[in-house]
Amino acid sequence: MQTGCGPYAYIVADFEPPGADGESEFLHTVSDNRLPHEFLPAVWEGIQEGLNGVAAAVVLTDGGFHEVDSRDFGYRLAGRYAGTAALAAAGLGEPPVDRGRQIRVDWPGRRRPHAGPVV
Repeated sequence: MQTGCGPYAYIVADFEPPGADGESEFLHTVSDNRLPHEFLPAVWEGIQEGLNGVAAAVVLTDGGFHEVDSRDFGYRLAGRYAGTAALAAAGLGEPPVDRGRQIRVDWPGRRRPHAGPVV
């Protein structure tokens, strides 16, 4: 029997420069069976903490959970780590310390089409 497992959280997110209004936005394309939507607020809070006030458009594209070991706390930490890694990839911060987490960071990510004319 294994005991003492930490909180399990798995997220995949694309970070992009903010839209024309300069505000941060958080979108997700993850189905509820991949990542229960009850964890989305914790992910967003963590990402905002990790970005440390830098505006970005964030698209959560995948996730995973464990019925027993997933908690809000774990998703908040995962989001914070992702936000910090995105800043580092953009050259705006120090990279997070690698503690055995799987990370892959690219900046600026794929560009989403924005509604309205391009000026």
